[in-house]
Order: sequence, then structure tokens, then C-alpha cells
Amino acid sequence: MDEYSVVNVTTENKDHFITKNGIRYAGTHLILDLWGAKNLDNLDLVEQTLREAVDIAEATLLHINLHHFEPNGGISGMAVLAESHISIHTWPEHGYAALDLFMCGKAKPHKCIDVFKKSFYPERIMVSEQMRGGTA
Repeated sequence: MDEYSVVNVTTENKDHFITKNGIRYAGTHLILDLWGAKNLDNLDLVEQTLREAVDIAEATLLHINLHHFEPNGGISGMAVLAESHISIHTWPEHGYAALDLFMCGKAKPHKCIDVFKKSFYPERIMVSEQMRGGTA
């Protein structure tokens, strides 16, 4: 199974904890580093991309808050989800973006990776994953 595979995940109770491979945990936290990326100063595209990522992850958007820094054009912000959040911080002058995706329940954060690739065309992407709140 590659790092982007979505596996069968079940939720228990109303706390939206996940049980996968016999481990019970609060949610999946993906940390993405995009290098050599483009469009990182385009506020409208960043918002559109966050909305698309939320949709593809089958998550529930509560609100988006973005800030556009001047003069370098970097953007920082967050999509707050019922299932947790997606945050983004961009450094267009370095072609770098840092994203955190933390989702619980039936949300599928791994599906978001292709959305970010499509919008920002990174030359290189690094992904790390943690299972937050594990109770084994």
C-alpha cells in the first residue's frame, strides 16, 4: 500500500474516533511540504483549492479565513472543518508552502494531496502522517 492509499476506516460512537488496523485514534494528521510550487500568492486560487480539498475529502466546511501578506504576497490561513482543519502558509518568493491536514471521522485527507498538486504544481512534495490521539 503506498502512502496515498485510502483504507477502510470505521467510526465508532459520536466522538468520530477512527479504528484502522486495530488501532483506535482521533484522526489522521498529514503534514505536506510543497517545494518549487507556483501560484502561492493567488488568494482566490488558494481559497478555491481549500474548498475543493474539503469537498474531495468528504469533510464539512465551517469557515475559511485567509490573510494575504504584502509585499511578498504570502498567504496564511485555515479552513475550519467539523472534522478539524486544513491550514496553509505560503512563501511564494521561495516556491514553498506548508500545509497541515488534520481530519477525524470518515473524512479522507489523503485525497487532498492531488488537489494541492493540481493547483500549485510543486516540483517536489513531502508528506508525513501521524495518527493523533491513539488509544491502541
